[in-house]
Amino acid sequence: MTSSSSGDQWQTLSQIVEIRSQWITLVAERLRDNKGREFEYWRIRKSNSLLVVVEYRDLLVLPQPTYRPGVARVTRDLAGGRFDGSLSKRTTAQEILRREFHLTGAVKASITELNKTGWDIDSSASNQQLYGVVANVDTSTEIPSSRIGTSYPATIEGGRSLRDDLTCLQCRATVEAWLDRRTS
Repeated sequence: MTSSSSGDQWQTLSQIVEIRSQWITLVAERLRDNKGREFEYWRIRKSNSLLVVVEYRDLLVLPQPTYRPGVARVTRDLAGGRFDGSLSKRTTAQEILRREFHLTGAVKASITELNKTGWDIDSSASNQQLYGVVANVDTSTEIPSSRIGTSYPATIEGGRSLRDDLTCLQCRATVEAWLDRRTS
């Protein structure tokens, strides 16, 4: 683990343990900081995420709320999924829309990136980055109403209400980036 300044370099002394699963790798290491102090440090390696702000027929639409094991409750979130870079953001966003809204066939949507460089989720303990896009879904695409969890007007006020109703910080940051684009 190093920083951009050579005087701030940290050194990995040893790996204590590495636990791998399909979704996450947990690593414990022994590190020495730039002052010679040693630490045991735990971190997570994880795929990046892509969140989609869905604009559809003048609404911002979210999929049905989903149970989130990390907080042990059902939450309202933007459509989203893993982004490992093997597919483009556009293709990944279309796959997310298909899955989250149970769409079949081609998804007609213009996709606009909210950030070209990923936002660090938790740079202290994770390598994961967040990417956000806006999918303006063509009105010829039929999103089943049973798959829409909630909707807000696709306006500044609607976006603010959505942001304020979300408890997921990643979702809130993505909607905030959408709002920034709308107000600039």
